[in-house]
Amino acid sequence: MTISKRIVWIIAGIAVAFLAFAVESHAQSHEGFIYGKVYTNRSTYTGPIRWGKEEVLWSDIFNAAKTDRSYDRLVPKKDSESWSNYTWNLGSIWENSTTHQFTCQFGNIKEMIMMGGDEVVIKLKNGGEIRVEDNGNDIGEKVQVLDPELGVINVDWDNIDRIEFLPTPTRLNQTFGMPIYGTIEGTRREKYTGFIVWDNDERLSIDKLDGDSEDGDVSIAFSEIVSIERRGNSSLVTTKSGRELRLTGSNDVDDDNRGIFVVSPEVGVIKFSWEAFRKLTLATPTTTGMKFDDFATPKLLTGTVSRLDGSDVKGQIVFDIDETVDFEMIEGEENGIEYMIPIKNIKSITPKNYDYSQVDLVNGQSLVLGEGRDVSGQNAGVLVFPKGKKDPVYIYWRRVNQITFD
Repeated sequence: MTISKRIVWIIAGIAVAFLAFAVESHAQSHEGFIYGKVYTNRSTYTGPIRWGKEEVLWSDIFNAAKTDRSYDRLVPKKDSESWSNYTWNLGSIWENSTTHQFTCQFGNIKEMIMMGGDEVVIKLKNGGEIRVEDNGNDIGEKVQVLDPELGVINVDWDNIDRIEFLPTPTRLNQTFGMPIYGTIEGTRREKYTGFIVWDNDERLSIDKLDGDSEDGDVSIAFSEIVSIERRGNSSLVTTKSGRELRLTGSNDVDDDNRGIFVVSPEVGVIKFSWEAFRKLTLATPTTTGMKFDDFATPKLLTGTVSRLDGSDVKGQIVFDIDETVDFEMIEGEENGIEYMIPIKNIKSITPKNYDYSQVDLVNGQSLVLGEGRDVSGQNAGVLVFPKGKKDPVYIYWRRVNQITFD
């Protein structure tokens, strides 16, 4: 080999080694994990955060109920003779009768301040605040903090004064485990790739899939699984070594499964029912998902509401007399698949009948969603605040032709 050729090979080897290091470094990024400071009246704990035994990524969902019902009082009272005439009255027909859900991804929250009991002030990245209370299992849960010196601290909810969320370091010395990642295929050729929550429970690769094989009980770490395929009321599980096991007898692998979630940045959080699920193919992610700074400063909802009578109203929008900022979520179901979609991912919503609406996404995907108040006749309607005008315009849901978001 000539000297010139030898030099070329040396340079090539260095390039390959550098590329391998770059890929490995990228794969080791931990910036998708929830991270911050948990303050009690005695101490402060800083590190990766896990909500109870569940949420661990910035893209995971936080659920609560809003306590502020001020927009309800702007809804006109129904006229006894016709929906075409409205009497503006502070006593809304929805007041004290409807729970306004607050649903967002953890990456949209800057800080939580505990007010005592089950009430929390959510501080946003734009300086805004939303007051919420318990409406599920996210408020009142113990909060785990992975302290670099003490290890895992399970902090009781009643001891927490506030939680300050912070950008996660690129690499952490310790994590709760790596997230499950893969591609879900549905029975109608739906296909989504992202981070996975299995059976509304398992979300880390160290978590285990339980079931009964022909020879006895098995418990397989998700890190050892290549694919899980529904076979009626059982599952065909393929491991990395090539083994195939037919598993039954557990809600991990049969029709008692509580749902398979996948997080898609372009869509939102998608939940497959057992009947809608066909196959999960697992893979190794190159990152741990969206970083804290990937969740942009929230914006107020603005756009145009066209009415069935042909008139349009443009301005700031309060959707369902509830959602006001672009990271809040619209929920609905199509073919046994539930969608939770941040409004910033939605281009337009077009009611089709009492039960369903067409939801067109910014990425070009179109869904026909039902089974939820956001997309059906249960929707409380839309308030629009036209620029330069004092009073909002209320539009009853049945009179909406289309809502187009800016």
